[in-house]
Amino acid sequence: MIRIGDQLPAVTLAEYSEVEGGGCSIGPNPVDVHKAAAGKTIALFAVPGAFTPTCSNQHLPGFMKEHDALLKAGVDEIWCVSVNDPFVMGAWARDKKTTGKIRMLADGSAEFTKKAGLEIDLSGHGLGVRSKRYSMLVKNGKVVTLNVEGDPTKAEVSGAATLLGQVKHA
Repeated sequence: MIRIGDQLPAVTLAEYSEVEGGGCSIGPNPVDVHKAAAGKTIALFAVPGAFTPTCSNQHLPGFMKEHDALLKAGVDEIWCVSVNDPFVMGAWARDKKTTGKIRMLADGSAEFTKKAGLEIDLSGHGLGVRSKRYSMLVKNGKVVTLNVEGDPTKAEVSGAATLLGQVKHA
């Protein structure tokens, strides 16, 4: 499993864009994790799946609520990573109105998740391989804090309030 001090995995995620601009076309666009994280402080959180109850009702809303406080504390961007395709992540972004606040990044083949060692097999629930629920503070592509939930149905240790407290002390 990825640890504090490790670099984020060198993979390409996908982000669905609603509007063309800044070198991005409408639709799914590649996001090179190392390039996107370079020189930035990122509050990254991962969820088992878009539109799932805990993810939609607790985890993501917590980061929306703490968006301004995280930025004020020194975070440059907030990333949400999920083992979903970019179209699903785009639909979830529209539904939750995250545009301009949280980058909704699709890890469709679970490459990032597996390289970080944070996968969980939820095949018994019909979901296949997904991401564990976690949050981390990342500076210049390097993990500074890591908070992994023991139970994927809970968003306690990986919530926005926990990460905000860590940002203030990092």
